[in-house]
Parts: sequence; C-alpha cells; structure tokens
Amino acid sequence: MDVRKTYKLFVNGEFVRSESGRAYRPDGGKVNVPRGSRKDLRDAVRAARTAFAGWAGRTAMNRGQILYRAAEMLDGRTGQFVELLGGGPRARRELDQSVDTLVWYAGWTDKLPQFTGTVNPVAGPYFNFTIPEPTGVVGIFAPEELPLLGLVRRVAPALCGGNVVVCLAPESSPLPALTLAEVLATSDVPAGVINIISGQRKELLPWLASHMDVNAIDVAGCTAEEVKSIEEFAAGNVKRVIKLTQDEVSPYLIAAFMELKTVWHPIGV
Repeated sequence: MDVRKTYKLFVNGEFVRSESGRAYRPDGGKVNVPRGSRKDLRDAVRAARTAFAGWAGRTAMNRGQILYRAAEMLDGRTGQFVELLGGGPRARRELDQSVDTLVWYAGWTDKLPQFTGTVNPVAGPYFNFTIPEPTGVVGIFAPEELPLLGLVRRVAPALCGGNVVVCLAPESSPLPALTLAEVLATSDVPAGVINIISGQRKELLPWLASHMDVNAIDVAGCTAEEVKSIEEFAAGNVKRVIKLTQDEVSPYLIAAFMELKTVWHPIGV
C-alpha cells in the first residue's frame, strides 16, 4: 500500500500542520498539501513581524552569506527539484536559474546604499543623505508559472534588502515552494524571516492583502482581477502594492521593496 506524503506549512522556522486540518491534492496527485487558513496566515505574519528587527539589523554581508548558503543547499538537491519540476532540460534550466538568482542577490546585499542612496546637493552647512531601509513585512503571491524560479525571483530581492516575507505558494503547483522551505530551514535563515503558506488563493488573498501588520504586497503572480481586489483591500491601511514584474534579476526589484529615508547632518560634526 502506498503511503501518501503529507507536506506541511513553513511558519516561524518550523514545519506545521494547518490548524484547520484540511488538505488538497493538486492535479489529482499522490500527495497531501495543507490548505492554509486565516489563522495560519495570521501566525505567519506574526512570526515575520517578530523576526523583522533581527533580520534588518544584520550586516549586509551576513545576509549575503545566508542567501549564498541557500543557493548552495538548493544546488545540492538538484535531482529532487528537477523531478518535482517535471524532469528534462527545461526543469534543469529552471533549477539552475533559481540557484543563480540566489547567488546574484547575495552579491547585492552590500551594494544597496551605493545604488539606491545618494548625497543630495543642498544650500547650507550640512549634508543631506538618502539612505535605503527595508519596508518590513512583505506579502508575496508566487506566480503559478515557473513554480520554483518565479518564487525565488520574488523572494530573493525582498530578503536581500532586509525585509521579511509571507509567501502564498502557487495553488496549482505548490510542491517546489514547500520543498524549498526544507532548503531554507537548513540554510541559516533565521526563524520567521520567510514563511510559506499553501492553500486556495481566493480564500487567503483578502486576509493577506488587508492585514494591518503587512507593509507591502507583491502582485507579480496575480491576475488583473486579483490585483484589483488586492488594491481595494490594501487601500484600507495605505499598504504599498508592488507591481514591478521583470522576469529577469534586477536591482530595481530590490529597490521596489525598500523605503528611502532622508538624513541631515551638519558638516564638521
């Protein structure tokens, strides 16, 4: 008799069952995928908020080291992920690009101030600096296409800048995202920095978009109808809605998840 594998949610650095006890089988598959609830989402946001100060306070070099370690661990499980992605050259290419994406953003962590910050010319005996800071808790709707690479391309730039993430896995192909959580759990990523919830998007979307403790929503993986709905929910607490949808790696994606702060400092002090 075959025993169906039952996946779990990844919340606060731990693999947990959905509090609702519900599960579904994508594409009639042979595994059970947890169907996250509103309570699971609240727990994930709470964990992310708790982890934010520690992650944002780490040195840029240390965040880069952790992202690079995640790339190493992902590369070490190539065979498993290629199989999850359907096998063949196309799956191998998606896996390789996912690893390259993590390495690329790992190298950007200590270059953000030079790219997004500046010294502003002012008429007076003082300096005026523009300094990038992380936005905070970012909700990410992972794209349904390219279930691994699409997720990595959204999560990596957010983490690079010091943000923490609550991510909804692709509803139709959640296994690469849930298995990526196993990689992250062994990659020195602090608990709560990234949380991955699987389930029905139509059920979870309103609660993530309207949650008062989520600072920004990335809608690259959403349909036009879903984006409209998210904007309506986010308007209630002036939440930033990020629509930048570049398919390739880009420092502008990192900047999209950042805030710019202006600092004044007297000359000679």
